[in-house]
Amino acid sequence: MSDSNITKKALAQALKGLMAEQPFSKISVGDICEECGMSRKSFYYHFKDKYDLVNWVFYTEFIEAMSVSDYQNGWALFAAVCSYFYRERGFYRSALLIEGQNSFPDYFREVMTPLLEYLFQELYTVEQDARFFFDFLIDAFLSAIARWLIDERGVSDEEFLHRMHTVLVSLAKATLKDLDNEQ
Repeated sequence: MSDSNITKKALAQALKGLMAEQPFSKISVGDICEECGMSRKSFYYHFKDKYDLVNWVFYTEFIEAMSVSDYQNGWALFAAVCSYFYRERGFYRSALLIEGQNSFPDYFREVMTPLLEYLFQELYTVEQDARFFFDFLIDAFLSAIARWLIDERGVSDEEFLHRMHTVLVSLAKATLKDLDNEQ
């Protein structure tokens, strides 16, 4: 591993540790540097600000590690996504509450949208309403994931997946029943 990656990972670990103890808004770049014994100059050599560091953690730990070809179908991939977020829920619970410019929720949506479009592509084939379909499902899934992670009750990833599956199956059944009644 290069020295640059070692430094970035040390800063990331310091940030994750601090986020487990206090809200992101209370954490300064100085706090992060002090936590891992580095200078502010080192921090700013690698990152624009603490928001950039949060996004880097997500990108390197999740996006770079995720390979869609490793999964048999979209549901298996979604299960892996939920498993990762559950393991790292302390960090993401705090990260998803960040507000303002360069916030993690905005970055989360930007990065997750192509992944969710990939998951949903086999479900929808009508071109004219594709954008509406994808936007609707992406908004629903991202909101559900964020709400699940922020919730302090700590529902497991298996329980969350079960609930998502139940909702989706119930919705599909109700829609099919409505279609049958219309005919």
